[in-house]
Order: sequence, then structure tokens, then C-alpha cells
Amino acid sequence: MPKGKLFLIPNVLAENTANDVISPQVREVVKHTKVYLVENLRTARRYISSLKLGVNIEEIHFEILDKSTKPETINRLMQPLMNGADVGIISEAGCPGIADPGALAVAHAHVKGIQVVPLSGPSSMFLALMGSGFSGQSFAFHGYLPIDKKDRASALKALESESLREKRAQIFMETPFRNNQIFEDCLRVLSANTKLCIAKNITAKDEMILTKTIAEWKKLPLDLHKIPTVFILQSF
Repeated sequence: MPKGKLFLIPNVLAENTANDVISPQVREVVKHTKVYLVENLRTARRYISSLKLGVNIEEIHFEILDKSTKPETINRLMQPLMNGADVGIISEAGCPGIADPGALAVAHAHVKGIQVVPLSGPSSMFLALMGSGFSGQSFAFHGYLPIDKKDRASALKALESESLREKRAQIFMETPFRNNQIFEDCLRVLSANTKLCIAKNITAKDEMILTKTIAEWKKLPLDLHKIPTVFILQSF
């Protein structure tokens, strides 16, 4: 029996933007896929419904694949693929597999000889980099920095030093309710001439992608509390 395909299905970054950022290719795949691995059941169901494809949500089978999923569980979750069914992975937001537990399923698929089909869609990391004016030739994504204030300050200084040495853009993020703290840390520990791009609510109507030096940011009031945000620094 032929194996199914594993489709990596991008989700929206901001509510009510599906018509603008989700392609016909994605819609066609969603229309015909009946098995999904998702981070959050409610979010995934709401997303599929928002595409208005005439899909009966009650006929779709969902399994949870999140940061708590154990490696030994992956084999069971992937069994429909071995039985010939296509499976879609939907992240909480943006593209599966990028700072996302969907990578576990993708790695398993490669071991089992299952075809992986990534579909294009909004990625906050790459959209922020595109809009930052920083290096697209050399960049690194660091995900979440340490929670401890002292460790986070050390991590920021290390990223700044590496950026200057390697001419590299450094991308990182934070849980939205801690955005203001990490922004304050950037202002406190980074050099005045280091540039910081702040990209918030990407693809939403109130999207902001703005690059300024640390010295310039210190003069601007900014509240990022609970707003999805990507940070990029580059030292020159």
C-alpha cells in the first residue's frame, strides 16, 4: 500500500487575515485532508472553519502534537500515513516545523520514507527579517532566550558580540506577556549603536516593523505586552 503524504500547513499569524495570506494551494490541501496533527485543537478547528471550504469539521480526526508529546508517541500519531492516508500538521501560528513541535513528526517521516510536503505561508521570523533591513546572507534564529533576568542579559550580550564578529542578524522572540521585560533588557544591556528591529502583529492591520538603534529606541515609548513580537538585533 502506498504511504500517505505529510503536509506542513501554515496557519495565520493574526486573526481575520486568511483571505490575504493563505494560498489556494493550502486551501486545496485542507479541503481534502481528513487527519491532522495540531498544537491546539480549538485553534486548529477554528482555523479550518475560517477558510470556508465546506469541510465538515466533525468528519476530521485530530491528534495533539505539542511540546509535551513524547518521542515514543510519534510512531502512533504517524500510523495513518503508513496506512495510506495523507496527514496535515497545523501549528498554533505560522509555519509548522519552525520553532514548533511539528519538527518531531517531520523527522520521523524522513526515517520512515514518508514524503514531506511543506506549503508556503506566513512565517513571522522570515517576514520580520525581510522587513528589518538586516543581513539576509547571515542570520540565526535563537527562539526563546533564558527567563532568568541575569542569564537573559548575558545571552543578549553574547548575541551582540557574535553579530559584530560574524556580521550576523540575530533573531529571537519571547512569550508575549514578557515582551516588555525583554525589550527593557535590550535597552539596558545592548550598545547604543546596536540596531534592534521590532516586528509586532505581523500581517495584522496594526503591523509594525521598525528598525532603530538602541539609543533611538530609548527615546520612544513602546508597549509590547501580550502582542506577538519578533526581535532582531544586528551590531555593526
